[in-house]
Amino acid sequence: MADKKRTVSADDSNPLRTLANLWPYMWPAERRDLKMRVVWASVFLVAAKLMLLLVPYFFKWATDALNGKADAVNILPAFLLGAAMLVVGYNVIRIAQAGLNQLRDALFASVGQYAVRRLASLTFIHMHQLSLRFHLERKTGGLSRIIERGTKGIETIVRFTILNSIPTLFEFILTAVVFLIGYGFSYLLVTAVTVAAYIWFTIKASDWRINIRRQMNDSDTDANTKAIDSLLNFETVKYFGNEEMESRRFDSSMERYEKAATQVWTSLGWLNFGQAVIFGLGMAVMMVMSALAVQRGEQTVGDFVFVNAMLMQLSVPLNFIGFVYREIRQGLTDIEQMFDLLNVDPEIVDKPEAKPLAVDKGAIVFKDVQFAYDPDRPILKGISFEVPAGKTVAVVGPSGAGKSTISRLLYRFYDVQSGSITIDGQDVRDVTQQSLRAVIGMVPQDTVLFNDTVAYNIRYGRTDATDAEIEQATEVAQISHFIHDLPQGFKTMVGERGLKLSGGEKQRVAIARTVLKAPPILILDEATSALDTTTEQDIQAALDIVSKNRTTLVIAHRLSTVVTADEIIVLKAGQIAERGTHQDLLSQNGLYASMWNRQLEATQAEENLRKVRESDAEGVVLRKAPAN
Repeated sequence: MADKKRTVSADDSNPLRTLANLWPYMWPAERRDLKMRVVWASVFLVAAKLMLLLVPYFFKWATDALNGKADAVNILPAFLLGAAMLVVGYNVIRIAQAGLNQLRDALFASVGQYAVRRLASLTFIHMHQLSLRFHLERKTGGLSRIIERGTKGIETIVRFTILNSIPTLFEFILTAVVFLIGYGFSYLLVTAVTVAAYIWFTIKASDWRINIRRQMNDSDTDANTKAIDSLLNFETVKYFGNEEMESRRFDSSMERYEKAATQVWTSLGWLNFGQAVIFGLGMAVMMVMSALAVQRGEQTVGDFVFVNAMLMQLSVPLNFIGFVYREIRQGLTDIEQMFDLLNVDPEIVDKPEAKPLAVDKGAIVFKDVQFAYDPDRPILKGISFEVPAGKTVAVVGPSGAGKSTISRLLYRFYDVQSGSITIDGQDVRDVTQQSLRAVIGMVPQDTVLFNDTVAYNIRYGRTDATDAEIEQATEVAQISHFIHDLPQGFKTMVGERGLKLSGGEKQRVAIARTVLKAPPILILDEATSALDTTTEQDIQAALDIVSKNRTTLVIAHRLSTVVTADEIIVLKAGQIAERGTHQDLLSQNGLYASMWNRQLEATQAEENLRKVRESDAEGVVLRKAPAN
């Protein structure tokens, strides 16, 4: 399977192994058309190199013809022996060779881009398969830059390995054969020593430069992470007037990037100079050997020109070998973090025998559930409760009690360490994640919207929904009038993370897309805790409509939102401290009653403050009113 996850790390990789890993993408079993492109590209590759080999021969023959040594050319028909015809043939072959190279590149372009697309898609899919724990521990900016550079690195490896390394190797072999047969072992030996020294120096220098490149990439990732993090928190930066501090943090990373990037370019200059010295010495030795042979009458001037032309022609792939090696190594450096991402195993996976969840009534049961994000800090300590089908159960408690963890476990973002969570008697670990999440609707505390239209964000609840169904969902969520009052209605862009909408408007969009999903099970995870009292009451009314006749689990901070729940679970330090209806818990005069009284006092104080402000505002208006 071409989409099988690769487990190669860039640190222990090499071009041949990378080629082996990429081969299923460049020779895809399901794409016969791409395979034929590879075949024809290979044919044109061989033809182009054979023609390239003829170029110095025609140069030699033309030189001998101009030097009165046309008799030295004994393998061509008589009509081609004229100097003019040889010069024409020389240029025709050069043009044909260039054309064949372009045909090869054009044929292989779609093959290379297919490989890039499949590998980029594989990485993207893999990122969505990783656990919530992984994404909470990573920074979005750095992650996006890793994927961006990794994709480009894959393209570099595909392009330079197939389109250049193999043709260059083929050209070296042809050149070696020509020198051995035509001029003897000594010429082959000098060529081999020059090439070996050139490649050795290139590899050593390039490996040195790779470490500098890593430092540059780290600084680039750090700077990009800081930039995105700062921009995502634009309002917070403004609240505290910390623009200068953010600029210093970003500039500090860019300073490190500047130093590393300067070293990269400086080291490149030394690498190029060293390559020029090695090749220049090898070329000087061979040209002297040929010149002496011409003086002795063993070679013609055409042979001298031929040796020079072959060496000059050889310098192109030699220079390219260095470039190719550097690009492949740098490409491997760029994708090593992407390979690391691909090597991260998903924390939550479906069992091989997992079946789709079959929901009949939608009853939820937590049985002796124990869970810890960190083994040294347990969060849930053996809690058991049931959410009967069609009923509403609320989970409340102080911060850190483990309320939101319950919703994450039900969604199976994490698996319990012991105990079980079942829906209609089926353990959530025994069913497919897709079927589990398909039957649960979530309205979170912090609704994050895509930077797209209102309609797109609502339709996200069910992508095949019609416009009429979306309209109906907005009416249930009590946001229809607001949307129609917008200048562009449903086509209005909501901005990055939905920042163009207020908190209440975002919550209503979240409710609308949950209504559109129409799940039998609903989770309200502190859905109104970040809203003001008036907006909370409006949103709560919409939530009451949505949760009617649905199995509903409410995670709440504000107790006023759960007074009508069929049962209220009070958590404290990961254990159930109290349970019962609102009235039952108040009569117990325990933790719930204490929390209720504190929130009641806070609400009353807020209401009194509001009345004072309204009274003060009315007094100001009366004092400013003109006397009759």
